[in-house]
Amino acid sequence: MGNPAITSSSDLDQYLKSQEDKGMLRFITCGSVDDGKSTLIGRLLWDSKLLFEDQLATLTAESKRVGTQGGDIDYALLLDGLQAEREQGITIDVAYRFFATDKRKFIVADTPGHEQYTRNMVTGASTADLAVILVDARKGILTQTMRHSFLVSLLGIKQVVLAVNKMDLVEYDQEIFETLLGDYEAFAAQLGFDAIQAIPLSALEGDNITSVSDKTPWYRGPTLLDHLETVGIDEDREGKPFRLPVQWVNRPNLDFRGFSGTIASGSIKVGDGIVEPASGRTSTVKEIVTLDGNLDEAFAGQAVTITLTDEIDISRGDMLCSLQHRPATADQFEAKLVWMTEEELLPSRNYILKLGTSTTTARVSALKYKVNVNTLERMAAKTLSLNEIGICNLALDKAISFDPYADNRETGSFILIDRFTNATVGAGVIDFALRRADNIHWQSVDIHKEARSSQKGQKASVLWFTGLSGSGKSTIANLVEKKLHSLGKHTYLLDGDNVRHGLNKDLGFTDADRVENIRRVGETAKLFVDAGLITLVSFISPFRSERQMARGLLEDGEFLEVFVDTPLEVCEERDIKGLYAKARAGEIKNFTVIDSAYERPENAEITIEGASQPPEESADAIIQYLKSEGFI
Repeated sequence: MGNPAITSSSDLDQYLKSQEDKGMLRFITCGSVDDGKSTLIGRLLWDSKLLFEDQLATLTAESKRVGTQGGDIDYALLLDGLQAEREQGITIDVAYRFFATDKRKFIVADTPGHEQYTRNMVTGASTADLAVILVDARKGILTQTMRHSFLVSLLGIKQVVLAVNKMDLVEYDQEIFETLLGDYEAFAAQLGFDAIQAIPLSALEGDNITSVSDKTPWYRGPTLLDHLETVGIDEDREGKPFRLPVQWVNRPNLDFRGFSGTIASGSIKVGDGIVEPASGRTSTVKEIVTLDGNLDEAFAGQAVTITLTDEIDISRGDMLCSLQHRPATADQFEAKLVWMTEEELLPSRNYILKLGTSTTTARVSALKYKVNVNTLERMAAKTLSLNEIGICNLALDKAISFDPYADNRETGSFILIDRFTNATVGAGVIDFALRRADNIHWQSVDIHKEARSSQKGQKASVLWFTGLSGSGKSTIANLVEKKLHSLGKHTYLLDGDNVRHGLNKDLGFTDADRVENIRRVGETAKLFVDAGLITLVSFISPFRSERQMARGLLEDGEFLEVFVDTPLEVCEERDIKGLYAKARAGEIKNFTVIDSAYERPENAEITIEGASQPPEESADAIIQYLKSEGFI
């Protein structure tokens, strides 16, 4: 099965042409740790004679140096590329390998078995067509086997190979194999796989990998390689509706304006009608431009620039689509979300959602439940931790176009990004748009914010006071409101303690509840600004992300952050309620700066030195700022 001898340029051309015409199978190996995933793929490459001489030499040397087979060939080392993996004898990252046989090309992802690397397994499965799920014949179906099977199902993989490995260690017992298969089929019945092909094998000994083993005469099915070469998969991305996420508006001069990107699915011809579904604008394809010249037709996977017969406003992040088969367009949808970072998900916190080339601000508006991936039980949840999976509703700042993941992986999957660290914190797949959002429309009114502000002789705004408990922010905010009132200005003061008696009385002091607390207050303050008021908000509001969220609800220049910067020791001295002492004694949980973080403002419009500046003087300084900046 090795590559044919190439002795001339014509042989090379013929060989390359044959490779182009082969289909591609992307598959993933997964299962519990030490089930033999890396050994299996290493053996597959070895027995198929798909290794170069330098790889063989390196493998032989490495097997003697760090192998686990007593100096014999350790096939797992072909996949365990990270130094940490070689030292520990485990896989902790996703290792990808490309190989080809006479019948098909392959990309295999070898994924980690440990529970703490579930997110890595999700990464490997996201592009796979088939999953090889390994089971140790001695151990049977384990928790991680079920976990990975569920994740495979979640990510839309319908073809599964149950590779019952290490049959040599159970003397190739048929009864053990059939019992294990029955157990797996009973569990997997609820996962919706199209087909499960069970194969008894020994990765170490090479049984039923590339050739039929005489040690399992009772098995009449295909070898692993035979099945991988012949299994039917959905390769028809070209048969799906046309989707082109716009990556770049290409305008080298005034006479050319094209929309560049990689076709996610479907095909497009010159003269075809297209639509940008978010705006509903339509046009006709004028040209399909590539680096190698213009095309009459382009297909999924090709990078192209499309020009249109009409001048319509399209930007990066928009999507060009088939006129007859439009995707969903909505600003709310239900999704399955895998959480991928140590810092837990906080519903109501704003994150950046990236789907294809489109980015927008998004938040989890409702966490319906999380899934116990060991039992598939639905569990109530307020947040998600690392590697947990939840079913949730997401609300976006703007409508975007997408397909359900079950219909189109390319346009139905997304990631969530932390707005401050730019780290990827979650990955999700879209189930469906929340159509009830279509019934909600913005009602226009004749009296607007500017009219209300003008009537009151002031500029509507929010003064957002933040600082530790005992910093003096409520005292200063109260004095500022009194001074504004004496000047005939129209105000309203939202104080943290007071709001928790009514609007937010259902919230506690966990990080998740603090985020929701500030979200509600931010939305309320926005309404008061729309009413033309100067709104004073006095909350600890410990997280920068939520203060930024509140700022983002308003127009530029309407949000003024007032940081009352008082040292902790001074705040504790002023604490007549004894809250700090109770928190240090463990009687109050989630108390800011004791066992919950406070993130200091970095660019507050106004900073008050709470320890040295008397409240009256501080209030006067704020009033002077409002006058100098034209708010009053």
